[in-house]
Amino acid sequence: MRLFPFAFATLLPTALLIPGAMWGGFWIWAALLSIFLLWIFMDRLTVPAPSGHDFPAGDGLLALLGATQFAHLSLALYALTQTLSGVDWIVALIAFGLYFGQIGNPAAHELIHRSDRRLSGLGQAIFIAFLFGHHTSAHRLVHHTHVATPGDPNSARRGQGFWRFLPRAWIGSFRAGYAAEQAMRARAGGRRRNPYPVYVLGGAACLVLSFAVFGWGGPLTYLILAAHAQSQLLVADYVQHYGLRREKLASGRYEPVSERHSWNAVGWYSSAMTLNASRHSDHHTHPSRPYPQLILPDQAPLLPAPLPMMAILALFPRLWRRVMDPRLPG
Repeated sequence: MRLFPFAFATLLPTALLIPGAMWGGFWIWAALLSIFLLWIFMDRLTVPAPSGHDFPAGDGLLALLGATQFAHLSLALYALTQTLSGVDWIVALIAFGLYFGQIGNPAAHELIHRSDRRLSGLGQAIFIAFLFGHHTSAHRLVHHTHVATPGDPNSARRGQGFWRFLPRAWIGSFRAGYAAEQAMRARAGGRRRNPYPVYVLGGAACLVLSFAVFGWGGPLTYLILAAHAQSQLLVADYVQHYGLRREKLASGRYEPVSERHSWNAVGWYSSAMTLNASRHSDHHTHPSRPYPQLILPDQAPLLPAPLPMMAILALFPRLWRRVMDPRLPG
């Protein structure tokens, strides 16, 4: 029962998307609302919860959510190229994109941090399927090492709008991840392979397969869904680290990562739906800690609204700066 909030919040849209893809109408609208609006109502409910450390690891739910990403990616392509049209098509495109971004991305993120190679490999495969395989390397080797410093492309500086941040983060993380993998390969004397060819060729294979099964509509729809999922991951990075910086010490190194270097958010349901992504400070100070066990540190910087709302706000840079810049450390 301790995992029930996570299971309910993630599996409800998983289930609703199935009849939504087949029949559209009420079901596809219900699927969209379960991701896009339900959290607004649910976050207002008071739900007592034990301390994060009382929770189990939740690997079974992660593996299930990981498997559904591939099933639902195929289902989305089928629905958007074969069964749905008109308003239902638009609603399905948004609903599936949000599902991959709000639930698929957090699941893959948690999986790549697992020490079990089967689970971490599943997370890598999900990012490859989202045409974002390089995030597997860039997140672990670059973001966690250089977060809140100029060396991290995914840490937005003060005053930088999301639309300027997005291409910088995508291209910068691709390059930085590749360089980090090459450095590791050099330290291993060439015995370690750089996984970037797998990332690129794996993504290309997904596009070719979508064309073989669904015709030209397959890869075109695939690219839209992948771009939607990727942009949601990048807006999460933007929101969770905007304007926060680690101090450079006299030694030339940066201070250790602490709870002060990530933005966090409250809201039990929106947090459960994103597998505690809103408890970001604890994740950065304890990267291997399973998502159900993450806590909200007392001194962690808090966003003024739940994470999904702040992600929407970030799409409007002037309004974002008006809300967030006064909250940044002096």
